[in-house]
This record gives sequence, C-alpha cells and structure tokens, in this order.
Amino acid sequence: MATILVVDDHQDFLTAWKLILMQNEYKVLTAQNGQEALDLLEVNSVDLILSDVAMPQVNGYQLFQTLRESSDPRLVSVPFIFISGRAILDSDIRFAKSLGADDYLLKPVCEEDLLAIIKGKLLTARRLQQTLAPATAAPEGYEFLTLIFGERHLQIDYRQHRAWIDEEEIHLTAKEIFLLEHLACQPNKVICSLKLFETTHGYQLTDRQEAGRLLRPIIQTLRSKLKKQLGYCIKNVRGRGYMLTGVRVADRHLLGPAS
Repeated sequence: MATILVVDDHQDFLTAWKLILMQNEYKVLTAQNGQEALDLLEVNSVDLILSDVAMPQVNGYQLFQTLRESSDPRLVSVPFIFISGRAILDSDIRFAKSLGADDYLLKPVCEEDLLAIIKGKLLTARRLQQTLAPATAAPEGYEFLTLIFGERHLQIDYRQHRAWIDEEEIHLTAKEIFLLEHLACQPNKVICSLKLFETTHGYQLTDRQEAGRLLRPIIQTLRSKLKKQLGYCIKNVRGRGYMLTGVRVADRHLLGPAS
C-alpha cells in the first residue's frame, strides 16, 4: 500500500482528498504547511507528495527545494505534485517544472485525472528504483531477506530500501533502514559501531565512542518502531557494537548469479 502525503493549509481540501485516496487503497498523511510536512517526513516514509503552493511558514516551493537538497535519498527522489488554487500565471507553472516538480495541477482537480496521475507517477518511481538502485546499496549482495522472530516475519527489500513485518510496512528514515539492513544481513552477530556509523552517515570515524554516541538516537528510534511486534531485538554489546538477536533466517535472495 503506497503512502501519500497531502500538504495544504485548507482543512476541507485535506479532509476531502484523504477520504478519496483512502477509498482507493492509499495510506494518507496530512500536513497544513511545509514545516509540518518536513516534521512528518523525519519519522515517516512516503511514496508521493501532493502539495499546495501558497502556505504559511514554509510554502510549497520551499518544501520541494528542501526535499530535493536533502541527503536522504528517499526524499530527493519522491514524486512531487503541486496542486494550486490561487490565481496563477503560466510563469508559475514553468517555474515549478524548472525546479523538477513532477506535475503542476490547478484546483479544482478532477478526481479521476488526479488518481490516474498518481498511479502513473508511482509506477514510474518504482521502475526507476529497480533500475537505478546501485549494487553497493545491498550489503553482502543481498536483494531480499526474510527473518523470523518467534511467530513474526521481518522482510527487507534491499533494492527499494523498504521493510515489512507480517506484510505491514514499517516506515523508516533512510538512516534507520540502512542500519536495519546491515544488522539483518548478519543476524545474531555483533557489528562494529564504526561500520554501522559508516553505513548510516556515509563517512568514516576512528573513535568508536563517538560513533556509538551518534548512532544512539537512530538505534533508539529504530527500536521503538520494532519493539511492539519484534520485542527488544537490537542488543548493545558494550564496547563493540550492536546485534540483531532472537532471530533466524527464513529466506535469502542474492544479487547476480547467486540469486
């Protein structure tokens, strides 16, 4: 089930489109301005964004530019559609498209047209993820991995950087999914804090204590998202690193000839 974030300072619009999208089997998050959207995206993964332009605090253009300048690969590439109700000039539409927006629509929007556009943008995004995902993104050459915790199944797609527990997607930040991917590919084994830090932050440290300090908030939020269904499954091994515990491997799919 794809997740769509709708951003608009008019509550009536948010309510109407949330209902329409949910009726079409999308999960929906809403925000009333760009800042609320950014706060939501700190802790939620989304597959597409619909956004108004004129909003208080952080407007639609500012929201879009912030996401495209992000170091989070998911935010950089998430499909983004502007929907504006203000009196608009052709130059506004050209400006939005020059920024790289996926589309620019005017209110009122035909329900059938918008649903078709959303479907098409999501399909294109999935194809691009599968085509452009770098081989180095999959630790140890993994493509897909299923782990068992008691009666629960944790599934990780290393190509799309997504994870599910019993077919329900876990919404993780980029750092959280990268961390989980590396812990999962070596279950029940301690992984050094320095290696995990390099995975989550993209550069190396030589001070293990500093790496552990910077990893701690990511570990805490990841634990909180897994704890209800998987229990206390990420263990800190003092002075060494972290490990995913109480787990067995159900299935592995590898990249290349070994898959």
